Amino acid sequence: MAKRILSRQELLERREELIAAHKKQTPRNAKTRVLTKKERKVLGIGRDEGRASLRHLRMNAFKVNALIRNVVGKPLEEAYAILQYTPHGAAQPLTKLLKSAEANAVNNNGMSPETLYVAELYAMQGPTLKRIRPRARGQANLIRKRTCHVDVVLKERVEEV
Repeated sequence: MAKRILSRQELLERREELIAAHKKQTPRNAKTRVLTKKERKVLGIGRDEGRASLRHLRMNAFKVNALIRNVVGKPLEEAYAILQYTPHGAAQPLTKLLKSAEANAVNNNGMSPETLYVAELYAMQGPTLKRIRPRARGQANLIRKRTCHVDVVLKERVEEV
């Protein structure tokens, strides 16, 4: 069963319906229609955020998430300050990731860097690299080198008057 691709005219006619279906909260196991890149561009989905991702970071996701909890929800400048003065190994890659997301938001979506904040930042477990370590009497041990994938979403904070 092939997926039906909507034309630009159909997308514009069904704009409100498609955006509501995209933003609706669904259970994790419920299959929903995934919009293509063309459809997201026509509907303007994702134009209010800056995204970046880091794959195969050679650190355990549990340890990276411990640092992430201090940064989520903070303004971008405050997040940079927290990461700069934190003596943690994941601070430098997270700083580079935030700078990349900021550049994406400013250059691609025309957002102002002063109003950006860290909306989402999470680390998921990546593939585990396994190395064999030789031991005494011809035996061997397996060493698990854990990795993680980190994703960040920056959004503009709306000032209320």
